[in-house]
Amino acid sequence: MKIRRFYGKDMREALKQVKDELGGDAVIMSNKKHSDGIEIVAAYDKEPDAKLVGKNGNDATSLKPATKTPSLSEIIGDTAPDSLKALLEKQSQVVSNKTEAMEAYQPQESKSQTLSHVEKQPSTYQKDALSEMRQELSSLRNILQFQVSGLIAQEKQRHHPLHGYLLEKLHKMGISNSLAEEVVSYTPKSSDERQAWLFLLKLLANKLQTKHDDILSQPGVVALMGPTGTGKTTTIAKLAAQAVKKYGVENVAVITLDNYRIGAFDQIATYGKIIGCPVKQAQDSNQLTDLLYQFKNKRLVLIDTAGYSQKDTRLIKQLDTIKQNSCVNIRKYLVIQANCQYRAMQQIVNEYSKLSLHGCILTKLDECYSLGEAISVAIENKLQICYLADGQRVPEDLQSASTKYLITSAAKLYKKYALIHTSSSQVKNEVATL
Repeated sequence: MKIRRFYGKDMREALKQVKDELGGDAVIMSNKKHSDGIEIVAAYDKEPDAKLVGKNGNDATSLKPATKTPSLSEIIGDTAPDSLKALLEKQSQVVSNKTEAMEAYQPQESKSQTLSHVEKQPSTYQKDALSEMRQELSSLRNILQFQVSGLIAQEKQRHHPLHGYLLEKLHKMGISNSLAEEVVSYTPKSSDERQAWLFLLKLLANKLQTKHDDILSQPGVVALMGPTGTGKTTTIAKLAAQAVKKYGVENVAVITLDNYRIGAFDQIATYGKIIGCPVKQAQDSNQLTDLLYQFKNKRLVLIDTAGYSQKDTRLIKQLDTIKQNSCVNIRKYLVIQANCQYRAMQQIVNEYSKLSLHGCILTKLDECYSLGEAISVAIENKLQICYLADGQRVPEDLQSASTKYLITSAAKLYKKYALIHTSSSQVKNEVATL
């Protein structure tokens, strides 16, 4: 890189000299104001174009390359002036205005100090200009990527219109983009719209994993985990009531770790009195160990954990409490409300998957307008769904999970809420064929 100095009566004239002699690839290193004009220090990586010398010794027209490399503005179709030049002219104008204002309003003895301060700023202004250019290029790149992805999607839909139609239906059903793309790619080419839709529903059912009556059919210790508001305590009561009915009151016990929520112990204790099974509260891992030893002869011990947000630091403490009881085989199940957002459910699964989950329980199905989100999260994370809760009644509103029931319910919700124009009679007729 070589450095040259240029002088002009003002910034515009000095910049013109730089561009005429070094071209648009020159880099402005600094500029300095003198009493008789402006001094610019510019750098360039290559020598300026050589000039032809005529026979009479006069300079001829500068040599020009045979082909001209298109600029960024020409590539993207932008006819605006060069960004670097515009930014430098704007910079010089700002510096000049600031200098004149300082000279007009500051005392004479401080003018030399002010001018010296202004002369030290060009490098800072240059960095700001480059940063602004990087931001503009990044924004342009994002826009181009969005446009290209849109063109690709249009091209796919043009070649496979049925695939595009099925993708839209799955998205309205709540199925995630990645899962929808995957299952649609398996659609037989010879299928019509109805056959393809039934094929996709069956394929989703095959991908979904469920465990039939997993908690009640096996003896041991079970802990229900999950954020606040998912219905863990009510689900514990439902499981306890069904276990008492199946194995007897002497074979079931409940332990709660919820020491933070007001009235949490009173709520589960009230359920215990109604059901008839003992309910104890553990403050820490030591008390939990003692209670587990106390209930070692019980067929089923249900642990109700405190509900924390996945962002709450207290969640880590509770997870550590569960881990410290590794001497006891505690089967851990994640409780997720099915009417939650897809991203929120994904984050919940990511946080609680550190505990080696044995399965999950979907709650609040009666409050859902779509089930595709919960189905997508279960399939993508290979979660085994064990139970479904669809109400507050204890113990009636709890049933073993069924893939057919989940997919059929998802299709019903789609036809009821996503397809506003579909009548209720049409919904019943079409769902009955699944």
